[in-house]
Amino acid sequence: MDAKSITLPIRPSRLFVQICALNEEETIGQVIRAIPRAIPGVQSVSVVVVNDGSTDHTVEEAVKAGADLIVQHVGNKGLARSFQDGLDVCLEYGADIIVNIDADGQYQGEDIPTLIAPILRGQADVVIGDRQVGSLEHFSPAKRLLQKLGSWIVQQASGISIPDAVSGFRAYSREAALRLFVTSQFSYTVQTLIQASKLGLVVTSVPITARHTPRPSRLHRGTLHFITQQVLILLRTYIAYEPIKMFGALAAPFLLVGVSLLVRLLLRFAEQGWQLPGNVQSLVVGSISLAIGLLLLITGIIADCIRENRRLLEEILYRTRHHACAWEWTNKKEVV
Repeated sequence: MDAKSITLPIRPSRLFVQICALNEEETIGQVIRAIPRAIPGVQSVSVVVVNDGSTDHTVEEAVKAGADLIVQHVGNKGLARSFQDGLDVCLEYGADIIVNIDADGQYQGEDIPTLIAPILRGQADVVIGDRQVGSLEHFSPAKRLLQKLGSWIVQQASGISIPDAVSGFRAYSREAALRLFVTSQFSYTVQTLIQASKLGLVVTSVPITARHTPRPSRLHRGTLHFITQQVLILLRTYIAYEPIKMFGALAAPFLLVGVSLLVRLLLRFAEQGWQLPGNVQSLVVGSISLAIGLLLLITGIIADCIRENRRLLEEILYRTRHHACAWEWTNKKEVV
């Protein structure tokens, strides 16, 4: 039989929907109730709420609405930490697919089957819900432009074409969840996209519906703060995975200026009978530029060596988490 025609049996997947929440008593119940508990190809659906130090009745409302597990933070740890803790708990309880959905009601639970479909078909490791920002009436023209520009920049850095890079409605296969690890203290959206690309995971997107949420964001203190933090995360993550490209690009102008000035100075030196009265400025600027360029290039080489060490550490972390989560799952007395 032709190998291409062989179909391997796949058992139904266990789906875990994680919700990171901070003082969301007004909306979290509605979000949980909208999550479908029966999806074709899915064995079970469990809801995990990561309570990030809420001071209201978020936990009580989540339990009342049917949450299966509560991950409790003592104090506010931030969205990135909450997201990572949620992934870890879902993996420990045997999740095959993990969906992350916001607690504010921006995304619709009814879109979850559409979101996880590429993973169930074996076509993707990570699926991003595309809010189709250009058609959102509650987004101002400036916000739409910034959203598109930001997504384009992330595409250039990651090498994957995702129209809504900061969308928080996402689905991860078990393999992707084991591979990814968030180190940012602010958000996970940009960092995990670049990580996924550099780790060879397949990322795609599907159109979803997004509602208007009138309350202020719990994540940032305004558009400028959000953009600044995301840019810093993007730069740190890109440097960690592509140091030669980053430092090479920074070094290139300095090397070009330095070499050009020093070559020009050498030619003038030869033309004037190996005498060089004046031209001190070219000598100083050329030497400094060349030195800066070489230092940046050397920094890139050292960072690239660190990147190789990072790759090994990521593989060790992946294997450790894989075995640890498998052990945890086999020792659970019952599924959530």
